[in-house]
Amino acid sequence: MPFTAGGTADIFARMVGDHLGKVTGQVIVPENIGGGGGTLALGRLARSEADGTTVALASTSNLSIHPTLLKDRIQYQTLRDLAPITQISLVPNLLVVNPERIKARTVQELIDHLKANPEKITFGSSGVGTTQHLAGELFMQRTGTKMTHVAYKGSSQMMPDLIAGQIDLAFDNAPLLWPHIKSGKLIALGTATAERLTVAPELPAIAETVPGFKAVAWHGFLAPVKTPKALVDAYAKTINEFMQRPETQKRFDELGVLPMHTSPEAFAKLIADEAAQWSKVIETAGVKPE
Repeated sequence: MPFTAGGTADIFARMVGDHLGKVTGQVIVPENIGGGGGTLALGRLARSEADGTTVALASTSNLSIHPTLLKDRIQYQTLRDLAPITQISLVPNLLVVNPERIKARTVQELIDHLKANPEKITFGSSGVGTTQHLAGELFMQRTGTKMTHVAYKGSSQMMPDLIAGQIDLAFDNAPLLWPHIKSGKLIALGTATAERLTVAPELPAIAETVPGFKAVAWHGFLAPVKTPKALVDAYAKTINEFMQRPETQKRFDELGVLPMHTSPEAFAKLIADEAAQWSKVIETAGVKPE
């Protein structure tokens, strides 16, 4: 697991790991391998025996962003070295503004404001190359606007500055933002999902104003690329059955994350489609790793 212990993704992995242990009767050993933005863990996965005994949970950044952003610094290429099993989550990003700094209350009003004030508006993110950062770059590219990016070392450092008005707006994970939206400290203008969220149907999708806009985070399981197809399919079947259980979906809902269950082929397509989108954004914006 290329995540720190105790985080949301770590919770996902351990939930699924516990289930796999019960189904197979095997001892599942969870291992958190930090470093390189998660790339060390996936490099190790790529070099593991392809016998079905090692799988990993990874995210958008690890699978569809880092292969372009970090290039020769990483020890794997996702679809060359890894076998997608299934996507298990989708984490919506929201576009939020500090209401004292930005008076716009719709996406179109924000676009108009940005065009009238090029490079004067700041947007924060949890780090260079994250979906939160690239969402802002994508927004500028699709709308012909200019903002100044301010990178932080995580959302926990960015959020106080956003609320205090040190920066103007941000794209960030919905679970982190809902409490501040409900309190009125931040105003949500739109969701970065392709369509409106069922949990907040009154909140427009940014894509309603900026066609095709999508910038979300997600997680899924993978195995070494030479793992037999029968084993990959067996993992997918077992994990997907777990993801469709009411108690699993309830737990994911509590964490503010949309539970998913897909085929290996559908997950591979998601990885490829996202990699194509983000590589273009990275190259157009000239994003460089920290």
